[in-house]
Amino acid sequence: MTTCLVLGATGFIGGQIARSAAARGWPVRALRRDPEAVGAIGDLAIDWIGGDLNDRASLIAAMRGCDVVFHSAAAYPHSARNIDRYVAAAVDQMRNLLEAARESKIERLIYTSSFTTIGPSNDPKRLADERDGYQPGSSGDAYYEAKWAMEVEVLRSGLPAVALCPSAVFGPGDVHLSVSEILINIAKGRMPVYFDTVFPAIDVRDVAEAHLAAVERGRVGERYLLSNHNMPLRDGFTLVARAANVRPPGIKIGPRLLNAIIAVGKYLPGGQIGHLRTMRFWQPVNNAKAVKELGLTTRPMEETVRDALAWFKANGYL
Repeated sequence: MTTCLVLGATGFIGGQIARSAAARGWPVRALRRDPEAVGAIGDLAIDWIGGDLNDRASLIAAMRGCDVVFHSAAAYPHSARNIDRYVAAAVDQMRNLLEAARESKIERLIYTSSFTTIGPSNDPKRLADERDGYQPGSSGDAYYEAKWAMEVEVLRSGLPAVALCPSAVFGPGDVHLSVSEILINIAKGRMPVYFDTVFPAIDVRDVAEAHLAAVERGRVGERYLLSNHNMPLRDGFTLVARAANVRPPGIKIGPRLLNAIIAVGKYLPGGQIGHLRTMRFWQPVNNAKAVKELGLTTRPMEETVRDALAWFKANGYL
């Protein structure tokens, strides 16, 4: 029987990993800083352990006796300022965790990276995939830089590690609205515009199952792109609007207007405009490697949207 530790279990992806592992009968431990936090998995009988990613002693204590560590805890510093500081903090934290895993002799480390570490295809005849790497310094965004630096640390650590790179993740259980705030705004009729771009998406439950599959089937030192639906953003927005019985966004924001919005955003307090600044990096991707090697399966986006909206309604977000 596999005993696992989930870092980030009070969050979106980590919570679903914990749920999937518990459903499989694995003993699950979950690290948390707040002794009262349970995320979206308060109904699970798991072993909550106090600790912090910057506290190596607490990590070693949590890892003791575990076979697998799922690392899906990370900050989301979408900022164009102080990028070097954010990246340095992320790398230091990752090195601390890797040293704890090494000392604890973990059999497998599954790291939740991001599709942002996938660069544009170097072959115009194919979609981007794991062969294509993000070019550091190209985005001007702390999140992109930090995720790339953290993934590099994991894969060159010499540990039995696998990196998974989910695309835009949706579904039930996004307690912190890490990506789902846009769904809620559309469902409330507060999103009159859409952007002229294509985005890759996947259900959080499929992402969680892929993490468990990576324990048994993932190749050490490899990364796997987890995605399914390459769809125009307008189609995705329309899907959500119809599920919520509201009017779909009808005003198109093209590249020139988007660039103008981004330029103005530089002067807003904090200098942050979130995902808009990096929207030019969104691209369709190819998930064939994860399908072949991990047995990745994915559900229809209609099901993902329906279940996500039902969860948000049941939990007071809608």
